[in-house]
Amino acid sequence: METHPLLLFIFFFFFFSVLFFHHVADSTTIGSCDQCHRTKERDITKSRIRNYPDEKDVDIIATYSDASGHIRLARLKMRDLSDSWVWESPTNANTEHQNNSQGGVESLQTDSIFEDNLRHSTDERYPEESLVQIPHSSLMTPVKIKRRMMRLKRRKARTAELIQQNKETDNRIVSAAIERSKGFDTTTKGKYSIWRKEYENPNSDSTLKLMRDQIIMAKAYTNIAKSMNKTGLYKALVNHSRASQLAIGDATSDAELHTGALDWAKAMGHALSIAKDRLYDCILVARKLREMLQTTENRVNMQKKRSAFLIQLAAKTFPRPLHCLSLQLAGDYYLKGYHKKGNIGNENIDNPSLYHYAIFSDNVLAASVVVNSTVLNANEPEKHVFHIVTDKLNFAAMRMWFIINPPSKATIDVQNIDDFKWLNSSYCSVLRQLESARLKEYYFKANHPSSLSAGSDNLKYRNPKYLSMLNHLRFYLPEVYPKLDKVLFLDDDIVVQKDLTPLWSIDMKGMVIGAVETCKESFHRFDKYLNFSNPLISNNFSPDACGWAFGMNMFDLREWKKRNITGIYHRWQDLNEDRTLWKLGTLPPGLITFYNLTYPLDRGWHVLGLGYDPALNLTEIDNAAVVHYNGNYKPWLDLAVSKYKPYWSKYVVFDNPYLQACNLSE
Repeated sequence: METHPLLLFIFFFFFFSVLFFHHVADSTTIGSCDQCHRTKERDITKSRIRNYPDEKDVDIIATYSDASGHIRLARLKMRDLSDSWVWESPTNANTEHQNNSQGGVESLQTDSIFEDNLRHSTDERYPEESLVQIPHSSLMTPVKIKRRMMRLKRRKARTAELIQQNKETDNRIVSAAIERSKGFDTTTKGKYSIWRKEYENPNSDSTLKLMRDQIIMAKAYTNIAKSMNKTGLYKALVNHSRASQLAIGDATSDAELHTGALDWAKAMGHALSIAKDRLYDCILVARKLREMLQTTENRVNMQKKRSAFLIQLAAKTFPRPLHCLSLQLAGDYYLKGYHKKGNIGNENIDNPSLYHYAIFSDNVLAASVVVNSTVLNANEPEKHVFHIVTDKLNFAAMRMWFIINPPSKATIDVQNIDDFKWLNSSYCSVLRQLESARLKEYYFKANHPSSLSAGSDNLKYRNPKYLSMLNHLRFYLPEVYPKLDKVLFLDDDIVVQKDLTPLWSIDMKGMVIGAVETCKESFHRFDKYLNFSNPLISNNFSPDACGWAFGMNMFDLREWKKRNITGIYHRWQDLNEDRTLWKLGTLPPGLITFYNLTYPLDRGWHVLGLGYDPALNLTEIDNAAVVHYNGNYKPWLDLAVSKYKPYWSKYVVFDNPYLQACNLSE
């Protein structure tokens, strides 16, 4: 069918007409809608102004969600809000949380004006709270939000305070560790002992030091790895530590190390490097090392106490050879009838014109060395008289020794202390105190507070020698030797190296005792021996008064009797019955008894310390008239300082049959 051109024209005309009129209708509708909105906005604005004439002064606290999803808080003026915000009536009684918030906010338009106001208002009014993130809650009001912010602020402050306290605690621990390390005793006393050869070489080789340091760090990392369940690393460190310890063994220098020690050190270094990468935390490692230091220090202190006990035990236990010597001599004394013989040279015993010595000892060999060394170095040995007092147990052995080994031309007088009938508890304060239950408990009950568990300081005062009257007999010289004018007192642990007769010609200027002073600066002054917190001591003595040494002392017995020295001694012993003025011993009461009555002798007469100090000047020892082995390391013990022992042993006759029978040798 053929279409007529006129019909097509009419069809397109009507089609475009309909489209045109439809477009015009839509444009009219849109324009009228915009006009409607503008009219509505003017009505709303007028309503706001009418209902809230002070709108410019209204502050609004708005919440909004930032880019990270956290709720934040801001303060802005009402005029800054967009017209699209919905305003709820503050008089609405059904929404209580909206009444408190000065208009609840449903949505927030994040245009540039609001962002600026938000930033400035938050910084000005809530400079700290603006940094706090508030968890989202649809029912959170500004008041609750601020309370939440304040709680978070307090928690943050408390956290900071706890962190600061933790830092302060760590600092105090570090400071305490440093102070304790300063007081740590690192002296190497006893380096002369054969089982402490490592001290002979204080500058140990570098590889040995490195391996020892590696073992210490490995122990620290091992504990940390175990606490963190790092089983593989823990086992590796343990194995490397064992290998390093086996490589070190008893080595004291690099030359003594195992041949593969350097390879083990490198392997240990690699293991420690891995441990450091995985476990290192400065605070944790520091705490672990401090813990190890304190544990080690406690162990060292415990070992010191044990060592002190063992040294005291070894020093005060009578050696088997000396015990054998006493038994052999005592047996022969009675079997061979020497007990029926009297003393040799009785006519010289009470002659005041001769040189008299007092020796109080229960050690036969020690007393023989004192006598032999004195006689061999004397210019006129025939003028020397030795008064030896011993106990009942050793009297036979002591007398037998000097009968069969008489010193050249010198006179020997051996006495038994039990024969002094005047020495009883009614006269002697020390004997009376020794019979008291309190002192027996102190010495013989292990659960006493001052027993071994109290430390090594009290241990030496529990020495049985303090119970022996041989130790206190030096305070009764006028009673023991009533016919003598002067007596030179000698301990049994001394060696005489020069002629001592010039001591009798020294003018002591009215003093009772002549002694060598031992104080150097603040060392060995009265405050070291006496309790100056007690008024009886502080009111009568000076803490800075110089101490002196018992062991070689010249006594003027005439001045002694004039000043009633024994009475002074008894008075102070009675005052110290509870041992609050000084510890047990003879030097403290000697310092008190002879206070301001001591004549200082030249130091060359008497050199002390050979029984405890391995660092004495050998030149001073060689030039001394008397050397004194005061201390625990007596020359007849295995503990003796090896370099000092020849000064004593050269006066022992080791080829004597009795010494050989008891296996006594150099």
